[in-house]
Amino acid sequence: MKRKTSQYLMPLEKQTTKKPSYDIYPSFPLEEGIINLGYDGLVDEIVKEKVLLLDGYIGVDWKEIGSTLTKKLKAKGLSIQAIDIETCMKEESEINRLKKPFLRDDGSIFGFKTTLAIKDFFDSNKIDSLSISKDYDITLIYGTGASQANIDGFLVYFDLPKNELQFRMRAGCITNFGSTTTKDPKQMYKHFYFVDWVVLNKEKKRLLPKISIIVDQQRPSNPTWTTGTALRRSLAKMSKTYFRARPWFEPGVWGGQWMKERFLGLNLDVPNYAWSFEMIVPENGLVFENSGKLLEVSFDMLMFQESENILGKAAKRFQDEFPIRFDFLDTYDGGNLSVQCHPKPEYIKKEFGENFTQDETYYILDAGNDANVYLGFQENIDPNEFRRALEHSYESKEVLDVGKYVQKLPAKKHDLFLIPHGTIHCSSVNNMVLEISATPYIFTFKMYDWQRLDLDGHPRPMNIQHAFNNLNFERQGENVLETLVSKPYVKSSGDDWTKIHLPTHPDHFYEIYRYEFEDEIKISTNDQCHILMLVEGTSINLIPNDCPPQTFQFAETFAVPAASKTFRLINNGKNTAKVIVSFVKDEAC
Repeated sequence: MKRKTSQYLMPLEKQTTKKPSYDIYPSFPLEEGIINLGYDGLVDEIVKEKVLLLDGYIGVDWKEIGSTLTKKLKAKGLSIQAIDIETCMKEESEINRLKKPFLRDDGSIFGFKTTLAIKDFFDSNKIDSLSISKDYDITLIYGTGASQANIDGFLVYFDLPKNELQFRMRAGCITNFGSTTTKDPKQMYKHFYFVDWVVLNKEKKRLLPKISIIVDQQRPSNPTWTTGTALRRSLAKMSKTYFRARPWFEPGVWGGQWMKERFLGLNLDVPNYAWSFEMIVPENGLVFENSGKLLEVSFDMLMFQESENILGKAAKRFQDEFPIRFDFLDTYDGGNLSVQCHPKPEYIKKEFGENFTQDETYYILDAGNDANVYLGFQENIDPNEFRRALEHSYESKEVLDVGKYVQKLPAKKHDLFLIPHGTIHCSSVNNMVLEISATPYIFTFKMYDWQRLDLDGHPRPMNIQHAFNNLNFERQGENVLETLVSKPYVKSSGDDWTKIHLPTHPDHFYEIYRYEFEDEIKISTNDQCHILMLVEGTSINLIPNDCPPQTFQFAETFAVPAASKTFRLINNGKNTAKVIVSFVKDEAC
């Protein structure tokens, strides 16, 4: 299975380093189970079953799975009936017709979240005609959607992290669900986001309680696997203690050198790193570890099983959706981000089918002397003049004088800039931004991109019309400094600790605080999930619910679920530890 990326495949076993540092493969101990390696052991586990349902996610290598298991079972002297569930799908033209309203036109990178279910992709007559032959020792029903066969069987689920799915997509070796041909990667990603992931996530949630074996299929010919019981117990344990998602990293046209120089284990043979997806639930994975071996499943499995323990009082509002994301934007020795804004709540729901919008903040983790943030408009902005200037620049390829229209504010370490929907903004060069935001993450309406091409040499798509449907031109002049730059104040303090509130905008549904302490501090979750990061210091120990301590290094994102109730943070360094904490605001009564 090919993959197009500069990023390393996650190793089979946990690597140890002499010097503690940011861990790019964080793991959680598997509860009451063993992580097994390879197809041989898997065959030994399933050989006594009569009917095997081999289901799984889009992008999984079903050719490898079907042929390998069939060959190894035959080698044991068994006769095999193998049924590829793909043969029961509707005709591709019919599937395309069903998907069309949600994909819109090929010229757009945006679609609408589908209302389709997995059963809509299958021909009911073909499904009803499936039967188990008594002439065979074992029947394999395999492929994405195998459980639609309406035949009882032993369920083995093959999962694939979303980063690896995209690397396979870029290599042109997988297709979208129900398609037989590849497309441009941007269009395939749109197809994944608005159709495939929505449909298959619903099915994954339905199947999760029934999974007998879970398989991590990201390593070709070398899967790791464990029992469904061990997976579910591990998720339950995680939901009452702590978790850290596996981050993944991407170069970009504006990317910088900060992460590349500090995070051990990254591939250095890249021009830069622009993003680290620290905790973006739709795309991150969770890694489990046992006897050194690693197995990854999608983050959303935790939410499907344990949303109430994770979110507490916010579970009713957000259900399976984890509301807050943390990610890094690295422009150190790089370039400016595109000039952009994000949609209003009613717009994102009506136009794209999202439940809440992409309200953001920029927390400055580190900054050079010349770092700035473009934020809000200049006083007395003329919207029509600004639009004409943008369109002229796009058509003529002339450089736009951004500062004529957009304010440029100096940025320094630990500043917090507020970017509610409709706010024009971007980070400048020499910032290391911790972006604390609502979870939606692809609805960036770019208006100007400094006349750059992307890393593949293609123009980056602009979304000027979408932007002008959402821009808030009242955010200009002094109003920007008054309402979009957080003004921290001390909320409470003790002998060796201080709790600082960094107020967010009324449009933000999440709070941000910073705890500064010398030795130790105790925090109550107040029935809300807390997302944390050590933003100054060397390392801290987390002790949730009087469990064994877990160490987190500088710049690592981790979370304490609402069900943990209380937790302690212990400073392992000689200097003051500073920890950022974000959680959902309590809803007004």
